[in-house]
Amino acid sequence: MTSLQQQHSLLAPQPSPEEQQRVRYLAAELERHNFLYHTLDAPEISDDAYDALFRELRCLEERWPQLRTAHSPTLRVGGGLLDGLAKKEHGRPMYGLDNVFSDEEWRDFVERARRAWDSAANGPLPVAFWCDPKMDGLALEIVYENGVMIEALTRGDGITGELVSEAVRTIRTVPLRLHGEGPWPARLEVRGEVVLYKKDFEALNARQKSLGQKLFANPRNVAAGTLRQLDLTVTQSRPLRFLAYGAGDVVWHEGAPWRCQSEMMAQFAHWGFLTPPQGRLCTSAQEVEAYARWVWEQREAFPMEIDGAVAKLDDLEAQEVLGHTARAPRFAVAFKFPAMQAQTVIRSIEIQVGRTGALTPVAVLEPVPVGGVMVSRATLHNEDEIRARDVRIGDTVIVQRAGDVIPEVLGPVLEKRPQGAVPFAFPHVCPVCGEAVQREAGEAAWRCSNVVCPAVRMRSMMHFVSKAGLDIQGVGQKWVKQLVQSGRVQSPADLFTLTVQELLGFERMGEVLAQKFVDALEHARRNAPLHRFLSALGIRHVGEQTARLLAAHFHTLDALAAADAESLQVLPDVGPEVASAILAFFASPANMDMLERFRALGLWPEAGMVSAEDSALPAGPLSGKKLLFTGTLSMSRGQAQKLAEAAGAVTVSGVSKKLDYLVVGDKAGSKLDKAQSFGIAVLDEAAFLALVSQGNRQH
Repeated sequence: MTSLQQQHSLLAPQPSPEEQQRVRYLAAELERHNFLYHTLDAPEISDDAYDALFRELRCLEERWPQLRTAHSPTLRVGGGLLDGLAKKEHGRPMYGLDNVFSDEEWRDFVERARRAWDSAANGPLPVAFWCDPKMDGLALEIVYENGVMIEALTRGDGITGELVSEAVRTIRTVPLRLHGEGPWPARLEVRGEVVLYKKDFEALNARQKSLGQKLFANPRNVAAGTLRQLDLTVTQSRPLRFLAYGAGDVVWHEGAPWRCQSEMMAQFAHWGFLTPPQGRLCTSAQEVEAYARWVWEQREAFPMEIDGAVAKLDDLEAQEVLGHTARAPRFAVAFKFPAMQAQTVIRSIEIQVGRTGALTPVAVLEPVPVGGVMVSRATLHNEDEIRARDVRIGDTVIVQRAGDVIPEVLGPVLEKRPQGAVPFAFPHVCPVCGEAVQREAGEAAWRCSNVVCPAVRMRSMMHFVSKAGLDIQGVGQKWVKQLVQSGRVQSPADLFTLTVQELLGFERMGEVLAQKFVDALEHARRNAPLHRFLSALGIRHVGEQTARLLAAHFHTLDALAAADAESLQVLPDVGPEVASAILAFFASPANMDMLERFRALGLWPEAGMVSAEDSALPAGPLSGKKLLFTGTLSMSRGQAQKLAEAAGAVTVSGVSKKLDYLVVGDKAGSKLDKAQSFGIAVLDEAAFLALVSQGNRQH
């Protein structure tokens, strides 16, 4: 520092001793309450009181930035967007574990360890094992220097991991500074698992359901996906937990305070880490077998999903002597539990007909509990799957909850197959309308192409009024179903001919409700924009995003109907398959008759028409932000776009430097590369949903 700089530093305002002391007190007190709330589940103060302390500390740190330490509680709050995830090598490789599936395989593992020990050292192998449940989450390494967290890496390929330091700082059970007064290692690599507790997973899926979004498959996928988010508000909003189970590289200033795994785990707890629940020291191989059986029996009682039990030699010197194979340690192994399966009987196989005419086989089962859930139906996917698995009506089959969530028929128990059971003959006619079905080359599904098929019509009608269609408020699917079943409504166009008097003839339809019903339809008839109308028509492969592109390019239905394949495919995201579906729709005489009815009724929007919902952007977390979707999402592009617009965003069709966010799904392609070259923030689907949703409490 130059003399002039020193003079300036002395003249600049400085925090008072009282303010410095207050910052230290607040930081320590907030971390103590974080530990009580998130790790011990024993809060001492209310949320409001915590928030008041937090706000005071943040104000002081903003006034005096030099007082903010690397382990300040205010660093836990996510809010920024990361450019991407850098990679870094681990100090020591993060190995996986070999598995055993029986007591006999476990004893073979112990015997191999004995032989390896005998060849490398004198005396008997210490056979005490530290055992804990094998958690089903994401492996993580957190690095500390002199007691302060400096970085965190995912396991990656075991040699190189992804740096997720900022995301991990938002996890409330991760100490940013080790508890106590030391002495601490000069460097400490703490390894463990990031998990989402089952109760928190259920709450998250309840929120997804309330938003009308796809449910997450299992807690592990959520934990892994959340930690890799580029938007820190996602990790901050989800109650992930880190549980420590081991160490990588450790450099001590003085001698190590632990000699065995059990002492290490006790020290981790003292430093403020959560550790796997119900871990214990087993003093013999037989005790380990009993422990593994106990964990299996108590599996449902654990707060997180577990898929086995882990046994490690307790003696750390013995661990070092035995070392590792190319892929796994010789001193540790995982007892893997069998999948959550059950046997039951297929009563029948039903064929469901979807909106696009696809025929989906569904196994109707004798109800059976599988992993705490009563399963009575399971999809069989398509004809090829039924044939490959040789599933027949009357078979006793093995049912598994894939990922502990989705019911799946694995196959038949052949020795229990009843006499006379014959292979299932997949229908080549629609089970609802009786028309012949077709299976296009390269597709697995058979489809009913009859546009007036009652099943197709019913689902098409429901789609027409849904949020992905015209989004007609007050015209619910329950009423649409009644109208179709009564025969009064045979086509979406029939909806716009309904009168209040007719509706009063339906049970529980009062005069006020009937008037709102008719008014909602009239509003849609007068104000529906072209892109919504196109989406509502249910053209295969044409969701809301593609409908917007078509509307913006062709402006009128007449121009779109006259388009050829070449003019369609100049649009982004319109390939041969989408173009073929559009051409097929407008080539159908029945579809053209329906469109002429719409024209006669006055429902014939053009691209220049602007609905009330599109005339102004709503205020929201994405107000004024430009978004683009690319790749395959779990929801339709249209659903995603509607969520974005409801949050105030403007959706666009191409990547430019003015783009704020690129939301990517599977197979994102060249748009992702282009966005990254411009430094545009990239979100996956979970991060996008977190942005458009209301945030959770911060602690």
